[in-house]
Amino acid sequence: MNASTDRIQRRILLKAPRAKVWRALADAESFGQWFGVKLQGQRFAPGEPAQGYITYPGYEHLLMRVVVQAMEPERRFSFHWHPYAVDPDHDYSHEPPTLVEFALEDADGGTWLTVTESGFDQVPAERREEAFRMNSGGWDEQVGNIARYVE
Repeated sequence: MNASTDRIQRRILLKAPRAKVWRALADAESFGQWFGVKLQGQRFAPGEPAQGYITYPGYEHLLMRVVVQAMEPERRFSFHWHPYAVDPDHDYSHEPPTLVEFALEDADGGTWLTVTESGFDQVPAERREEAFRMNSGGWDEQVGNIARYVE
């Protein structure tokens, strides 16, 4: 496993208390607001799936599916999903998913948020590079989105 191709990691200092950042992550409807996915009426729970349509312009036809893995209040939230699963005619269910983890730590004046998506080395070779590249850019955008949402 090569860490440079297997994982994407972003770290940002959020000028918000840990409890507020946690709610933005762990509450499905709040998560959907900043992430750009309709999760109304859903809740996140370990071992349970959640899904909703993307609200980002041009991607509204895409259904985002996650399976929540861990919820450690104000510390860690994680889920599995299929990265850059954008072809509506492709069945991604047979592919190994990646793991997305959000880790929270106290910081002076706010909360450190570290987002890590790992498992790209298991994504089928024919779509691995594009999935990594697109999700890398996606996480750049998403850390900005959560910052605007909680600050």
